[in-house]
Amino acid sequence: MKKIGIISDTHGLLRPEILEILKDCDCIIHAGDVNKPEILDTLRMMGSIYAVRGNNDKDWAEGMAKTLHFTIEGVKFFMTHNKKDVDWDLKDTQVVIFGHTHKYFEKMIDNRLWLNPGSCGPRRFDQEITMAVMTVDNGTYQWKKVAMIPKK
Repeated sequence: MKKIGIISDTHGLLRPEILEILKDCDCIIHAGDVNKPEILDTLRMMGSIYAVRGNNDKDWAEGMAKTLHFTIEGVKFFMTHNKKDVDWDLKDTQVVIFGHTHKYFEKMIDNRLWLNPGSCGPRRFDQEITMAVMTVDNGTYQWKKVAMIPKK
């Protein structure tokens, strides 16, 4: 069994509250708009990481993939930053992860979870700061939304 921290749109900010949650995770998924390579360096020290390039990830991120297919504990994932870049043929993908909108979204569509963890970077407008935590085990998964009120 593995615990996964799912984040997106950090835009150069790793909040202490987010790091506190991620330190208990076996791996971290970042759905793009990292903005600074130091963010990925910090996350790599905490465990394995899967990350895609977002529309705000510039020159430093040229080598990053825009889409990723990967499997954790038998659960098949597909990830991209912008939902419009999702593969048309998802085959046996169980979880589709994307970011970009800064709004948390979860919906089962065709027996597949579509999940946007929202944004845990700088707060935009009055949107809440969110991420997701998922437990995967032997091809099954459970997830929960984590929302927080940012400290002023």
